[in-house]
Amino acid sequence: MSETKDYKFYMDNGVVNYRDGQYQKAIENIDKSLEMKNDWAIPYFYKGACCDALEKTDEAIENYSKAIDYDSDMTDAYYNRAKLILSQKTTTKEKINGALKDLEKALELDPKFQDAIFAIAAAYKKLKQYHKSLEYLEKLLEINPEHLYGKALQTLILEKYMVKEDKKD
Repeated sequence: MSETKDYKFYMDNGVVNYRDGQYQKAIENIDKSLEMKNDWAIPYFYKGACCDALEKTDEAIENYSKAIDYDSDMTDAYYNRAKLILSQKTTTKEKINGALKDLEKALELDPKFQDAIFAIAAAYKKLKQYHKSLEYLEKLLEINPEHLYGKALQTLILEKYMVKEDKKD
């Protein structure tokens, strides 16, 4: 008796491959799943994560976008897409603003999403909007007073960017 393999079988194998760090094999299984059923968010999310791990940034962003198209409440897809955009060596103000929209949506879905709050603060720093950055860092440090990166970024902004003019005098 032969076993019938459906989209769930391939998707489950893809998730196992992903967790085992076998990203290319995971993509192959996820693609087989998508050939059978391509109207749900989970395979696109995992394919995005695999592409991210393989440093295929454009493909990862594209897959996170597809995941969001099928599930507009997928917090991690918004966060991951924004993180990839912000991590690019060269990015435009327009792209940073798009990433900020993704991060705000992630924060709307999960108001205590510390990584999203930190990423928003970092994005505002990148835009040289230091007061906005500090607002988000204060929010982050209210949730987690020991957030190491939050405290470090806050100190950097306060000591390097906010008092720059004072130190010149």
